[in-house]
Amino acid sequence: MIKGYRLTASTGIHKGDRDYQQDQVALLNHPRVNGCVLAVLADGMGGRSGGRKASDQVMMTAKQLFERYSPDTDDASALLNQLVQEAHVVIKLTAVSSEEEPHSTVAAFLINPGGDCYWAHAGDSRVYHFHGSKFVKRTMDHSYVQALVDRGELTEEEANVHPQSNILMGCLGTDTDPPTDIHFIPKLRAGDVLMACSDGVWHYFNTTELGSVLSTLSAREATEFLIEKARARAHGGGDNLSLAIVKLEPLGS
Repeated sequence: MIKGYRLTASTGIHKGDRDYQQDQVALLNHPRVNGCVLAVLADGMGGRSGGRKASDQVMMTAKQLFERYSPDTDDASALLNQLVQEAHVVIKLTAVSSEEEPHSTVAAFLINPGGDCYWAHAGDSRVYHFHGSKFVKRTMDHSYVQALVDRGELTEEEANVHPQSNILMGCLGTDTDPPTDIHFIPKLRAGDVLMACSDGVWHYFNTTELGSVLSTLSAREATEFLIEKARARAHGGGDNLSLAIVKLEPLGS
């Protein structure tokens, strides 16, 4: 276990103003290795049950792979790649056996006992890294508006309110293989915070607000606050919301 901090964590989920819940989120402690944690989040799409089936498949795949994962000998980036690819294939097979078109995003981060961290995503569910209240990095959405931002045609603020902000350029269950972006953090430090969340959460906050909330509140309080505030800002038109927060609290705090 890494010296100098302890992990505190929380997950939250809310169906928003939708009729049914298609998001799924899990925070998994390794069955054999203390201090090894996998957070995984999936935002399902496609018909009443199709989206939920898709996000369920992501969770099931994650749990199976993580149980077999050995932090000492296995490559965490390979595990995350495998998670994305295997869930994608299973979701496609589900589509063959039903009339729905199940798709899902995925955002996951894995913290090893040595303090290194890997994350991966496909779609527009995000992983954020903060140190204290300072924004360090986040995943970049596989979406139409993100492509416009990358080309300098839209600002981040304009992208958030763009009418086509929900169009994805890649996710799980589609005809083409999903894009998988992997990021590596060599050494986490006390004061670091990691958060995975669906667009039902991040859509309503800028990074300054997120940093302030995540640094001043406990993981549990931050989860509850962000859901409550996103619900208020949605004005009755809110999507499903899900998030997972892991804080590296300095020992003695």
